[in-house]
Amino acid sequence: MDARLREEILSILDRANDMTIATIRQDGYPQATTVSFANDGLDIYFGCSEDSQKFRNISRNGKVSLTVNLPYTNWGEIRGLSAGGHANRLTDPREIERAGRLLLQKFPQGIAEYASGALVGVAFFKIVPKVISVLDYRKGFGHTDLVNNEPAPSPASRV
Repeated sequence: MDARLREEILSILDRANDMTIATIRQDGYPQATTVSFANDGLDIYFGCSEDSQKFRNISRNGKVSLTVNLPYTNWGEIRGLSAGGHANRLTDPREIERAGRLLLQKFPQGIAEYASGALVGVAFFKIVPKVISVLDYRKGFGHTDLVNNEPAPSPASRV
């Protein structure tokens, strides 16, 4: 991945608070909802209720798409990203604690009870984007750069 694009992606993730995540409903329709998130590099963490439609959707099919946008006052300032990946529920207590700590650092105002990981009925997820489209209107109307975040195949797998 190009270092400048990686820095742009991280700048957007680090400065935004919310993302829209699209999951796949049981009837096959996409469902888009807004959630708060925290990130560690390109790894994106969020939590949701085990009673939510979003949780049920991800439990059936972990493929997700998401968008993250920064605030803007005119179209020439639009910056954001869309990405596709797989939402994996965190089950390891250390991973849950890490996700909770990242969320607490980003949202110290009132998220402590949720970020502890001890709250019954809350599931934490991690998304590692596989493909990312970086939207930057500063480079021209509708300008996007596509980034593949899949690991390169090992030399042995190319044989």
